[in-house]
Amino acid sequence: MESITIRTLFKKRAEGKKITMVSTYDYISAKLCDQAGIDCILVGDSLGMVFQGLDSTLPVTLEEMIYHAKAVRRGARRAFLIVDMPFMSYQVSLEEALRNCGRVMKETGASAVKLEGGEEIAELIHRLVRIGIPVVGHVGFTPQSVHALGGYRVVGKGEEAERVRRDFRTLEDAGAFMIVLESVPRELTRELSTGSKSITIGIGAGPHCDGQVLVFHDLVGLVEDIRPKFVRRYAQGANTFREALIKFKEDVEKGLFPGEEESYG
Repeated sequence: MESITIRTLFKKRAEGKKITMVSTYDYISAKLCDQAGIDCILVGDSLGMVFQGLDSTLPVTLEEMIYHAKAVRRGARRAFLIVDMPFMSYQVSLEEALRNCGRVMKETGASAVKLEGGEEIAELIHRLVRIGIPVVGHVGFTPQSVHALGGYRVVGKGEEAERVRRDFRTLEDAGAFMIVLESVPRELTRELSTGSKSITIGIGAGPHCDGQVLVFHDLVGLVEDIRPKFVRRYAQGANTFREALIKFKEDVEKGLFPGEEESYG
């Protein structure tokens, strides 16, 4: 199967077909996504919470993002690969942000980088696009701003809607070819997606985006203690894995493993 490109994604949208995206962090899960025909893989800084067990995405470093993105690219040869720029890797200065985004593209084989924010990153997006780095924006609830937003919540109700509109249009005009809308009311999402120059991807933003993204570990049911309203579990992975581990423990303790077929002569 041919590799997915920006042209592929815009063609799919033009044909009225929804775009699929999964966020994951390792070789095996990325390979499974590729085999399933998932269009885009996002190496999200959510790895801080899902993979590392942290309370937020803020501590994740640029080096960690590069490490995980390289592993994902080895597993996913076909999917369009997007890599999150972690907190403080692009906010200090324009020059440092350009350098860091360039590192991600050079060292990981990424197809694009993703940045959170609105008006404050417009100039950076414009510069990145001009030097040939595709950019995915992210508005609504932005996890790197969790403390400023007062916790994990829906963003874009009431007076907040105007700020989300302004941020979205700013990213669109700056050249972001795709924009993720997270935890945004579905009618606001419909409004922003309709006629947009940018591809829209929703997570907790209703059905009106051009595509949807979920975290691999959520959709296969590996995460049990946290379940956002917008997550649909397509498997009970934690139960399956736990039962396998219990059976392994029992077989070892009873002397049933390894058997003759697992032993060398």
